[in-house]
Amino acid sequence: MEPDGARHPVITTAAGRAIGVLRIAFGLTFLWAFVDKLFGLGYATKSGKGWIDGGDVTAGFLKGAGGPLGSFYHSLAGDWWVSPLFMIGLAGIGLALTLGIGLRVAAVAGTLLYLLMWTASMPLETNPVLDDHILGALTVIVFALVAAGNVWGLGKWWSSLDFVRKYPWLR
Repeated sequence: MEPDGARHPVITTAAGRAIGVLRIAFGLTFLWAFVDKLFGLGYATKSGKGWIDGGDVTAGFLKGAGGPLGSFYHSLAGDWWVSPLFMIGLAGIGLALTLGIGLRVAAVAGTLLYLLMWTASMPLETNPVLDDHILGALTVIVFALVAAGNVWGLGKWWSSLDFVRKYPWLR
């Protein structure tokens, strides 16, 4: 596994596999959140309140936001575009991470989503600065930097496509 521009491998085979497993696990957490919110499976989203049931899958979280940006998030609750954008983000990031494709785009989108959720979760209760949202944002960035999709993913194939070679930010 070599990052762009590297002449020598910087990650061992075992480390590459561990990163591959971690990438897939992160991808599946995004896909699980998407499926639970889509169908209202009774976990984070109550049964009968799924997106396909007409439920607003972001309203509860946004209405409960606190901290310095609380009023901003409250103003977004119920806007027609918020839930579809959130659901597209969950599905897109989840698919990209699980399949190992488009990790640069997924890292940007995932970092943005994690940071938005971090600011909506203020004030943090267990640690005033660092929580799982920041760790998730850092992790998806690392996935893109080390080309984590090349191990147990479709990253090598994806990178060989003409349009991806023409627009390397799609890697």
